Amino acid sequence: MNTAGAAALALLLAVLPVCASGQSGDAARNYPNRPITLVVPFSPGTGIDILARTIGPRLVERWKQPVIVDNKPGASGNIGSDIVAKAAPNGHTLMVTVNTFALAPALYKNLPFDPATDFAAVGKIALGTYALTINPSVVPAVNLGEALASVKSRPGKMNYGSPGSGTPQHVVMELLKLRLGLDMVHVPYKGAAGATTDLLSGQLHMMFLPAHTALPHIGSGRLRILAVTGSARSALVPDVPTFQEQGIDFMDIELWYGVLAPSRTPPDIIAKLNQEIISIMGLPEVRDSLIKQGLVSTTGKPEEFAALIRSDLARWKKIVDDANITAD
Repeated sequence: MNTAGAAALALLLAVLPVCASGQSGDAARNYPNRPITLVVPFSPGTGIDILARTIGPRLVERWKQPVIVDNKPGASGNIGSDIVAKAAPNGHTLMVTVNTFALAPALYKNLPFDPATDFAAVGKIALGTYALTINPSVVPAVNLGEALASVKSRPGKMNYGSPGSGTPQHVVMELLKLRLGLDMVHVPYKGAAGATTDLLSGQLHMMFLPAHTALPHIGSGRLRILAVTGSARSALVPDVPTFQEQGIDFMDIELWYGVLAPSRTPPDIIAKLNQEIISIMGLPEVRDSLIKQGLVSTTGKPEEFAALIRSDLARWKKIVDDANITAD
């Protein structure tokens, strides 16, 4: 190559990164330029829905673009997830979801999307807590040790409820049964309402519930919480120890919530979304409001959320395979 050609090549190589950076930056500078849809793959009133309707109006205030919360329930969240997986990767269609997202591929063998490759992580936004809850009128235990001893002394005679086969509450209890050698009968329901009603009436012995769902019945004595999952105590029930504090170290399972975009969404748009969501979730009024719902505002970088999802995909698969769990 002659001197003139070499100089031209050097100039081209020097300019290309700037052009690429400029194009990437243009995507974020022009975003959003039309309405944003937050797909919620579950029904209105759920924790995911509450979070989406918390974030939406504040994005409107900041970006002066409409934000539509679109509930697409069905198939344990898979219908809404599929819609987002197939949406244009431009940041205008997003999903607010929960940890069942990482459970789905372990339960459903023919998903129309791949949770590992069809989504871009925007960020985690909140954490909740599962509480092992008993009806003390039928399980007269005052702590976890007594309740587990009661189950072990009556193999196959005690039951537990869940919102349905393959739900996190079902899988978490099966993990506990598997690792501790417990023999209990699973009673699946079509949703949490019926199961909670039967727990309150004494037809069920115990059940995993979100801590905020159990809380209204604790003061009346109708229910008792024996332990919470996760690495720290719940702010809603600070007097209740974690499983880990009680010698069970495999129940550090978090009920996480987060925001996802279709894969191939430009990284600068992901970064812009992440920054705004971290800012919104850090507002004192948002944090205080979520605490009342049993949720703790917890954010982080997209890559941290992506790593959490990858870890959960592997963890749930092992649990489901080991316990031979199937979905409804």
